[in-house]
Amino acid sequence: MFALRHFQKLPKNPVYTHRKISQTSDLVTQNLPNSDEGITVFGFNRPQQKNSFGTKLVRELQNAIQKIHFDTTARVLIVRSLVPGVFCAGADLKERLSMPQEQVAQFVSNLRSIMDQIQNLPIPVIAALDGVAVGGGLELSLACDIRVAANDAKMGLVESKLAIIPGAGGTQRLPRLVGPSIAKELIFTARVINGDHAYKLGVVNHVVPQNTNSDAAYLKSLELAREILPNGPVAIRMAKKAINRGLEADLSTGLAIEEACYAQVIPTKDRLEGLQAFNDKRKPNYIGQ
Repeated sequence: MFALRHFQKLPKNPVYTHRKISQTSDLVTQNLPNSDEGITVFGFNRPQQKNSFGTKLVRELQNAIQKIHFDTTARVLIVRSLVPGVFCAGADLKERLSMPQEQVAQFVSNLRSIMDQIQNLPIPVIAALDGVAVGGGLELSLACDIRVAANDAKMGLVESKLAIIPGAGGTQRLPRLVGPSIAKELIFTARVINGDHAYKLGVVNHVVPQNTNSDAAYLKSLELAREILPNGPVAIRMAKKAINRGLEADLSTGLAIEEACYAQVIPTKDRLEGLQAFNDKRKPNYIGQ
């Protein structure tokens, strides 16, 4: 209820008011209207558990990811929290305490699969970190393409405090982002850092001062999504594919991947529309074909 009341107090704006939030959903999905059409927002809505990953949230997230993967109208995804002060506190440890050992392994495997699915979504994914993002919460943001943090956000891979290691991609994605030495220090110490520090280390792309509505990172993420939205959807998908796959290969292979991805944009209607719009000195109307 607290998250719902807070949400309804935000300024009147179609981003916030066009859809009533379900109090029974741990994940709220919004397809933004009007000029923001093409932007989808996933909102974590589990206030009592600090948006921690419980069985229900994981199931709803899996379903939402599968749906958006095949949604040809979706062009950008923002992942945010509807709970003030927290993005995601990682795994639901109270629920995990009641799980038998084999169920824990399956749960972590499902969580790891979700991170992979987010990374492999064909559209750009932006994480808006307004508040605490630790453990699996930070791991989820690392699977996103772009991360935006409020300056007072708190984030860290804190698993070693519980005598475990990051199990949903953190030991692999963080070193690729900030380098192995910094990643090792953060993981070995289980250190929690704020948004400013995360920006200096390269963990996040942008850091913004928090506002009175506790949604500054989301608003900046929305600004970035709006900057991406007018560009050719096929080109964005191919650019993401080329970058992601190229990072896992040597330069020669990466260049071949880029060439293959470029070849897929040449026959598109959007490419011809872009050339015609440039010639006509007008804004292009891309249809994603």
